[in-house]
Amino acid sequence: MDFEYILLDFIRNTFSNGAMDTAMRWVSFLADIGWIWIVFAVLCLFFPKTRKIGITVALALIFSLIFCNLTLKPLIDRIRPYELREGIALIITAPTDASFPSGHTSISFAGAAAIFAHNKKWGIWALALAALIAFSRLYLYVHFPTDVLGGIVIGSACGALAYYVSKWLFTKIKI
Repeated sequence: MDFEYILLDFIRNTFSNGAMDTAMRWVSFLADIGWIWIVFAVLCLFFPKTRKIGITVALALIFSLIFCNLTLKPLIDRIRPYELREGIALIITAPTDASFPSGHTSISFAGAAAIFAHNKKWGIWALALAALIAFSRLYLYVHFPTDVLGGIVIGSACGALAYYVSKWLFTKIKI
């Protein structure tokens, strides 16, 4: 765990300033309860050309919620980095759930991977946003790097699973 604190401290000591604090709070907020990805999915559902993307993203978000937040977080119950180290002043409200895996990261990569599977151009932007959200969780000192890495793997797998499930669904149901 020492290497994780080395990375967290490097990020904090290298990038921390008022403007970054504001930006990282805002970026992290985009994935609170996954709202940015939920809004994207719902908007896609309104248009026939993007309906399949919306359904796939919605499925990816549901899979991420089930695997990450409802299953792994309570099962592993990892303590957050700021709880184990004295003197860490958070600039956001302290999260109350477990640390591993990062839910913000998982839901973001689930949504981004699902978007990328359908539309590479949109997907690149979505993956960039997901990576920024993942970085924000490290910057804010609320996750260990392995929590974020776990969120990336789980979220990406959920996005891929959603793509293949929705692809199968679209062969059965005309959408």
